[in-house]
Amino acid sequence: MQVLSDPQKRYVYDQFGEEGLKGQVPPPDAGGFSGMRDGGAHTFRFNTRSPDDIFTEFFGFASPFGGGMGDMGGGSRMGGPNFPRNVFRDDIIASLRNAASSGEGSGGGMRKAAPIERNLPCSLEDLYKGTTKKMKISRDVLETSGRNTMEEILTIEIKPGWKKGTKITFPEKGNEQPGVIPSDLVFIIDEKPHGVFKRDGNDLIATQKISLVEALTGYTAQVTTLDGRNLTIPINSIVSPTYEEVVKGEGMPIPKEPGKKGNLRIKFNIKFPSRLTPEQKTGIKRLLTAS
Repeated sequence: MQVLSDPQKRYVYDQFGEEGLKGQVPPPDAGGFSGMRDGGAHTFRFNTRSPDDIFTEFFGFASPFGGGMGDMGGGSRMGGPNFPRNVFRDDIIASLRNAASSGEGSGGGMRKAAPIERNLPCSLEDLYKGTTKKMKISRDVLETSGRNTMEEILTIEIKPGWKKGTKITFPEKGNEQPGVIPSDLVFIIDEKPHGVFKRDGNDLIATQKISLVEALTGYTAQVTTLDGRNLTIPINSIVSPTYEEVVKGEGMPIPKEPGKKGNLRIKFNIKFPSRLTPEQKTGIKRLLTAS
């Protein structure tokens, strides 16, 4: 039979039978091929791309077969008795592991300890004027001689206008441990209660007690600021229980707008008389009715 005497046709016949001969199967030294079924018969189409290029594009690393993937047809090197079948699997696993470890950042896979947070109480005067605080810490460090305890003084610069909740971070000032990146030490600004003022954002609120007579006839407020200045503020309006006197620019400094401050808002707690005589009631009615 002529097919059996032709080495190339014999190869196709051995691999795919008569349908392979009718489907124009590429010779074994062609650049790879792909098969598809068309109406029940196999139709083979050439893929002119190099199998090694396809392998590299798909898996992300070079073929472990040394460019021998062109012999994927008959006498395949992959199926040869001397070819270690687990090379393909091991190379893929090793490549994926390397990719995963390289994505863990510059720490070389070391985890970082959770941050240590501590409140830093500050008076309203500190937050108004700004100040410097010294904090003494002790922590474990790893040295060639072993684990030792080291003491250190940290300097914290409190800026004018800082608010409660502001965080100051000292990177990697926690205890040193084998295989672990030291934690960050974080100080969180906390605001101490003040005897005169309450803070509302960038504003300061002061509440003064006045009599009903002062609320109706006028009052002069005296306020000592957080930096020690004395303010004299005349109140000429009739003071109702919800009235506020606003003094612009006498509040807290605004960190993002140097030179600017919030406002001072003065509220009033009006003291009403506990009782009135009949004559006083009559007099008040006469005055209020006449107005």
